[in-house]
Amino acid sequence: MDGLHDSGVQMVRYLQTQYNSSQDWFMFVSFAADLRNTFFVFFPIWFHLCETVGIRLIWVAVIGDWLNLVFKWILFGQRPYWWVHDTDYYRNISAPVIEQFPVTCETGPGSPSGHAMGAAGVYYVMVSALLTIILEKNQHTLKNWCLWGGLWSGFWGVQICVCLSRIFLAAHFPHQVISGVFSGMAVAEAFHHIQSIYKVSLKKYICATLFLFCFALGFYLLLKVLGVDLLWTLEKAKRWCARPEWIHIDTTPFAGLLRNLGIFFGLGLALHSQLYLESCKGKQGQQLTFRLCCILSSLLVLHLFDSFKPPTKNELLFYTLSFCKSAAVPLATVAIIPYGVSQLLSQKDKKVA
Repeated sequence: MDGLHDSGVQMVRYLQTQYNSSQDWFMFVSFAADLRNTFFVFFPIWFHLCETVGIRLIWVAVIGDWLNLVFKWILFGQRPYWWVHDTDYYRNISAPVIEQFPVTCETGPGSPSGHAMGAAGVYYVMVSALLTIILEKNQHTLKNWCLWGGLWSGFWGVQICVCLSRIFLAAHFPHQVISGVFSGMAVAEAFHHIQSIYKVSLKKYICATLFLFCFALGFYLLLKVLGVDLLWTLEKAKRWCARPEWIHIDTTPFAGLLRNLGIFFGLGLALHSQLYLESCKGKQGQQLTFRLCCILSSLLVLHLFDSFKPPTKNELLFYTLSFCKSAAVPLATVAIIPYGVSQLLSQKDKKVA
């Protein structure tokens, strides 16, 4: 593995040397590939345009990131920014100098890449959905083939940019981003064939949320009893990160787990709420005006809502508020905002009448 890691560090150095002027672009790509944008941007748009795609996005993002956490705990993946300082591989020569950035110092294990896995899964869902909607007639025309090729070329273009950005930022090795991409695609393809996710009861949403949390917590405690510290990466991050302020609690494994489970739990509550039934499933639910108003309102409200950052001094309070904040995202998008829009449009129609 040392040889593989060394070749990865050399690629990090090459990208940072040859494309140093593009660091703002790479940081933007890394920010855009964060799952937060799936929940706060892609989900509201897709849910109100095509409800099944929006639901599938959440399932792929949440389950995919949960699997990513389990894989990371099993594989013990290093990250370039600490491995280059921590290894004995360069004991007889000078260690390569690689630059760090504000988004470099993530605290979890590195394999597979969560950004690459999440982006691959989410964009695979969106591209597949677009092709299904646009090419539903299944006509093998030149126009359809060009559209098919264009969308999948765009998909791979995004994945390449995400992979290069994570390598450039010294957050991941090349093999970690590659495994992340194919893992994300596998999760998305699996859920493409699971139709039961659209008819899951609230009880099953609650049970699934508890199972995912208990399994991750139980796995963590089991390995800890066996003498395996799954938070070993936190010490390395604190030791080798260039600036202490670049280490954030929201990059820890349990922070991501509770954030995603909050989204999952909130979706279950929202889909089985009376507000959702009276708005999205009511008379106005199929109207384009209603859907567009819901999209715009959701994006605005969630943007303002995302500006709230839970306090980080108390970890238990931070995790609790993170879970609640995440649960509020689908609740607002699926139930509260559509109900409010429905009431406003109804009053407007009455005045016109």
